[in-house]
Amino acid sequence: MTSTPDARFIEARLQDLRLARGGRTILENVSWTIRPGERWVLAGANGAGKTQLLKVIGGSVWPTPETPRAREYRWRGQLWRTPQEVQGEIAYLGPERQDKYERYGWNHTVEQVVGTGVHRTDIPLHRLDAAERKRVTAVLGRLRIGPLAARPFLTLSYGERRLALLARALASRPRLLLLDELLDGLDTLNRARALRWLESTARSALPWVLSVHRGEDVPVAATHALILDHGRVVFRGARSRAPLARWLGESPPRGAAVRASPATRPAAARRPRQAPGAVLVSLTDAHVHLDEHDVLRGLTLTVRAGECWVVHGRNGSGKTTLLRTLYGDHGVAAGGRIVRAGIEPGVPLETFQRRVALVAPHLQADHPQHLTVSEVVQSGRYASIGLNDAPSTADRAAARRAMRAFDVHSLAGRTLRELSYGQLRRVLFARAWVNRPALLLLDEPFAGLDGRTQQDLQARIERRAAEGAAVVIVVHRRAEWPRCATHELQLAGGAVRYAGPVRLSRGSSRSGTR
Repeated sequence: MTSTPDARFIEARLQDLRLARGGRTILENVSWTIRPGERWVLAGANGAGKTQLLKVIGGSVWPTPETPRAREYRWRGQLWRTPQEVQGEIAYLGPERQDKYERYGWNHTVEQVVGTGVHRTDIPLHRLDAAERKRVTAVLGRLRIGPLAARPFLTLSYGERRLALLARALASRPRLLLLDELLDGLDTLNRARALRWLESTARSALPWVLSVHRGEDVPVAATHALILDHGRVVFRGARSRAPLARWLGESPPRGAAVRASPATRPAAARRPRQAPGAVLVSLTDAHVHLDEHDVLRGLTLTVRAGECWVVHGRNGSGKTTLLRTLYGDHGVAAGGRIVRAGIEPGVPLETFQRRVALVAPHLQADHPQHLTVSEVVQSGRYASIGLNDAPSTADRAAARRAMRAFDVHSLAGRTLRELSYGQLRRVLFARAWVNRPALLLLDEPFAGLDGRTQQDLQARIERRAAEGAAVVIVVHRRAEWPRCATHELQLAGGAVRYAGPVRLSRGSSRSGTR
């Protein structure tokens, strides 16, 4: 006998739903019901339609066409045919929400950002009263990020922002929660915090949907799974019967050690030591301050041609700031020094940046959504956001080569708003590679990517390193370390905890996070 759904929460029902964009079918004949008390995992490869499906449910994207009964919502004993009446009760959290703060420069405190969830606004429009501040404090406490309350949002790391926005969603007291790749970019501690909260919902009737790309990110509390393949549902049902291993890859049980095989052991452990290459960029006693926050403290680092540096550390340790400082987005405080190869007084910084491949989450926010893929890749020739002048014949030819190399040439005429998160990441790789860079600066480059895409991009990074380029890559998971890694830099609180050759010995595990 089926129990009566809890009317306090939303039941969302899709029937033969179809979505097309730019003349291309994104979702086809999707039928799905999310009931109170159900906790769904949403899986599928990049471009399968996961993000668009969540947006359709949340009401920010409309089916094509809006047919009768394509979407229905039941709440408080009433039936609604469109999402307008319940949209405020549905909380959606995805990379685009996070990018929005970067794009518009919304740098309110974390308490204020979470408070916008209480008032269901984008930016703070009202002061929080005592009861509302208590509510915000309680949510931050549940996620164990209370110490961040007074920090300006844009001074947080990528992972810290993600948890702050989860707190914002929870502060709205949603009746349906949609989470798009929540666990991407989180370090071990913050990932555990997010998973702990997801597990706690097993005692609640709050329905949620969590999209994932890795088997290890499937919460034990999940009750159901839906799998998409090229916009079509290939599985819908109980998680215990779902073929998730096929779509997400097998993961070892939590806490299990995995012996590194020769194929997964860092190349540095297998190749002979080479003579040091030319210095491409160096920092000496570098301090970097952002909004009066001391992000990097006394950092010294030298990157030479042919080296591959893996940068790791907890969320907020300064990893992203380090890469943006090397690139030239942030300056070094007086008393410290940064030297870039070929950059002397009178030589513009762009001369260096055109030789650098930068792939970072903020670039997805910086690029206007109306730009086409071709325009974005062509802009990599000038290290610019968009094009200041019409592209030359050489620009077009170089962009075509890069798009073919990264298998995005078929997307050339599409705008960024038409792409999935994974497709956009490949486009940014093509943009970064368009000038055959001498230095790769890669900030969490595999976030939001399915296993096949990640493996392909890892191979391309390793190939470019084998050709002599230097690599500085920020990752959280050992499995994402390139096999060509020669050095590692561990940061803690903006300072160096370790800098030197890779410490991974033969037979050590590369499977965990660090």
